[in-house]
Amino acid sequence: MNVETARTRDAAGWARPGAGAGKGGRFRGYASLFGRLDQGRDLIEPGAFARALAEKGPGGIRMLFQHDPAQPIGRWLALREDTRGLFVEGVLSPGVGRAREVRALIAEGAIDGLSIGFRTVRAAREPRRRVRRILEADLWEISVVTFPMLTGARVEAIGPDSEATSPPGDLAGIIRAATFLIEGKEPQ
Repeated sequence: MNVETARTRDAAGWARPGAGAGKGGRFRGYASLFGRLDQGRDLIEPGAFARALAEKGPGGIRMLFQHDPAQPIGRWLALREDTRGLFVEGVLSPGVGRAREVRALIAEGAIDGLSIGFRTVRAAREPRRRVRRILEADLWEISVVTFPMLTGARVEAIGPDSEATSPPGDLAGIIRAATFLIEGKEPQ
């Protein structure tokens, strides 16, 4: 790891979009933030995604580019609600041309928006404020987009390269790699 890389990455090797990125294609961020009004005047309430996440898991929610069902670009490794919103971690598929383009755009900081595609199950309207509070949403897909409807929904970090994750002598990196080999899933 060179000096410039050390300045732009955290101890685990994650970097901010625009800091340049490796070839791994992993990224994480927030696809939705609770209690924040989007440009369509929707406000997502905590717990709105709980049922969809429990029923579908990360594998049942598609990763698309610009909400286009003809452009799947990867898969979600982790989706969960926390106190802030809908946290996501995914990996772009290296064998898909559009995914490689998206990875390059995220790495350069040219694109970093995330946006949810869902069907409203339960909502409450606030006519005076012209707000629709989403109480339950059937989440179908999460897209990497140029302009998210919720401006704060963003890719926040780009995953480490295999070299950055496991430099020689890095015991934690070796354990992560062994976990991947044994359990057959991406290390956390």
